[in-house]
Amino acid sequence: MIGSTNTDVGRSRWLRSWGYHAEYYAQTWRGSVASSVLFPILYLAALGIGVGHLVAHHHGVVDGQTYLHYIAPSLLATTTMQLGEGESLWPVLACVKWIRTYHAAATTPLEPDDILFGKLAWVATRAFVTAVLYTAIIACFGAIQSWWSLTLPFIGTLVTLAFSAPLVAYAARSQSDASFTTLYRFAFVPMFLFSATFYPLSEYPGYLRPVVQFFPLYHGVALARAAAFGQGSLVPQLGHVAVLVAMAVLGVMWGRRTMRRRLTD
Repeated sequence: MIGSTNTDVGRSRWLRSWGYHAEYYAQTWRGSVASSVLFPILYLAALGIGVGHLVAHHHGVVDGQTYLHYIAPSLLATTTMQLGEGESLWPVLACVKWIRTYHAAATTPLEPDDILFGKLAWVATRAFVTAVLYTAIIACFGAIQSWWSLTLPFIGTLVTLAFSAPLVAYAARSQSDASFTTLYRFAFVPMFLFSATFYPLSEYPGYLRPVVQFFPLYHGVALARAAAFGQGSLVPQLGHVAVLVAMAVLGVMWGRRTMRRRLTD
């Protein structure tokens, strides 16, 4: 019995790390209500209805959809990307350098891998819940046209992990947050604006299209839009999934190395 119990405890150590983040969030969740519920409504109202009225007046529809319906799924992808970024840079650096929460955790039976997996599991949990809420909101706006839309929460979670895993690894090795604002300005903002989020890839100049397709967020946007409308062939969608999965896996591998180095010094 003792051996079995110890084994069970060993297998569930990352869940203890997940539980720490969940308990902390239970005390601070009110601050995220706006980003999870209010912001999607405001974005859809301002861009989908406001800008959409101008688009409808001059161009009619975009790829067979009203502008509101066209951008709604892509905003789910951008929201989950931003969640992954927001949960993985400053919070992780704080835990390894400023308040050293992870160092304290590493003095317990938790291993660096447990701390990493617990963190990523918590980010995935938040992403899934946020994506469920966002899917319900865009459904209320009439932007759901296929049963494939049931996969939107999973797509949103995958997008979050694709960004969160490498960013956690990067933050765990950083000595300051000086580079974080640079990443935000020159990586996240351009991806938000130029990942076929607000207009089709076909509207970009030919020389820019490969650049847009190189952006990781583009693959999340394409997946979310295909799921919401039930459009697109299977092979390209599997390609989008493969890119995001590869980012998440490589990020986890990098994170395991950087977390061990940072917490075992």
